[in-house]
Amino acid sequence: MGSIAMLALTAGCNKNEASAHAAPPPTPVPMAVAQPTPVNISSEYISTLKSRNTTSINPQVEGQITQIYVKSGERVQRGALLMQIDPLKQQATTGSQEAARKAQEANLEYAQKQLERTRKLYEAGVVSKQNLDEAVTAHDAAAAQLKALEAQVQEQKEQLRYYRVAAPTGGIVGDIPVHVGDRVTTTTLLTTIDQPGALEAYVEIPVEHAHDVGLGKLVEILGNDGSVVAEGHVTFVSPQVNDATQTILIKSLVENKQNILRNDQLVRTRVTWGTRQALLIPVLAISRINGQPFAFVAEGEQNKPLIAHQRQVQLGEMIGNDYVILGGIKPGERIITGGTQMLGEGVPVQPKS
Repeated sequence: MGSIAMLALTAGCNKNEASAHAAPPPTPVPMAVAQPTPVNISSEYISTLKSRNTTSINPQVEGQITQIYVKSGERVQRGALLMQIDPLKQQATTGSQEAARKAQEANLEYAQKQLERTRKLYEAGVVSKQNLDEAVTAHDAAAAQLKALEAQVQEQKEQLRYYRVAAPTGGIVGDIPVHVGDRVTTTTLLTTIDQPGALEAYVEIPVEHAHDVGLGKLVEILGNDGSVVAEGHVTFVSPQVNDATQTILIKSLVENKQNILRNDQLVRTRVTWGTRQALLIPVLAISRINGQPFAFVAEGEQNKPLIAHQRQVQLGEMIGNDYVILGGIKPGERIITGGTQMLGEGVPVQPKS
């Protein structure tokens, strides 16, 4: 009986030892087979938006700015008062011309009376025909002088109106580079009025992309979060290279349906050159060790368990939530796309259902 009990105890110990050294069950993880996928080849630049319906406001007279009634970004109606230029000198000139006109009215009234008096004397035979002709001439000259002065007064009054700068059209006020107290001339830019609508993106691209760019290429305007807020297509390619920057100017008409873009705004712009086949890997499948990117690949022979192996990869640009794989993984290999924080080199894995 003692021998039988000893044999049973030994068998139980061996069974427990075997259980303790049994391989752990495979870890279920999500996997994806690396397959070439069409991806866009694109580049990002900083571009300037320009309105196709911008009115530049320049003064029609010279003088000192005394008031600015609007602010940049403010929406105004046609005829709205924008600025006031000091009119005192012009008012003095207009007043002087008005005084000269009144004096000439008196001269004409006197010449009219002289003409009537001379005509009566001529009819009575007291004065000669020459005296009458001289009176007629003096009267006509006085009338002509008065007409000229009236025209000058009207011109000065019209000129006075130009000291009040008004909006020639409705729209949004652009940048105001002048200040109260500045002296302006007819060549000074006071501001601009931008009408809502399509904008034109001015993009300077490096000369190395000269062979890639062409009419119709996709141009996307990106928001602060990288989302596309407007898009268009290349409508103009400059035939000349900017020697100072070694760039080529391209333009694209972009719709501004929500009016969230404005004239002279600097924006992130993505230009898509074309498409190519590439392998993609989710961002969450990448781990970094000492700054180098690594990914787990499930490898295994037929009818044998899959084993997780950590492999260094070379990454390209990010497209959405994926990286473009430039090296380290070949088409057809199984990429472990999640749960990598629980894995280690050589851990058995199985596809997660």
